Amino acid sequence: MLRRLLQPFWVLLAIIFLIEAWLWDHLEPIVARIVAAIPLRRLKHWLAARIETLSPALTLIVFIVPVLLLFPLKLLGMWLLMHHQWKLALGTIVFGKMVGVGITAFIFDVTRNKLLQMAWFAWLYEAVLALRMKAAALVDPIKQRIRDIIGGNGDGWSARVLRLIMRFRRSVQQAR
Repeated sequence: MLRRLLQPFWVLLAIIFLIEAWLWDHLEPIVARIVAAIPLRRLKHWLAARIETLSPALTLIVFIVPVLLLFPLKLLGMWLLMHHQWKLALGTIVFGKMVGVGITAFIFDVTRNKLLQMAWFAWLYEAVLALRMKAAALVDPIKQRIRDIIGGNGDGWSARVLRLIMRFRRSVQQAR
């Protein structure tokens, strides 16, 4: 009973996690293109050379600092929400999220090898990857059901109604 009640909560968490993973996957190549387009490649090589001299623990600090620097931007977004500045708040939060994921992807790319030298970080990294696969497995059937409904496939009432609407639209278009 409790498991059934918690299922929507887990699905919501899985969706949020997959959105984060999607942002990571799609922003990392964009950041790579930006690095290639502007002189950030030199910064990346310089940073990689400096990180090679650091211990894994100090590398963790290099990885965490940009996230901490963006925290005030998220607070600004929350403050704007509290003052009913919805559009500005949404823009600030989305901007902060995009910049945060982009910078984190850039920094993680440079620090990954050193960070994975720490056993607990390697374990956490593998756990996140496993969690991502579990989240995808949880959400994939729901995505397929939505695709089936949108495509008019299936035997459920929503699929039948959608097929009826599509037939009606085609008949109206043919009558013109």
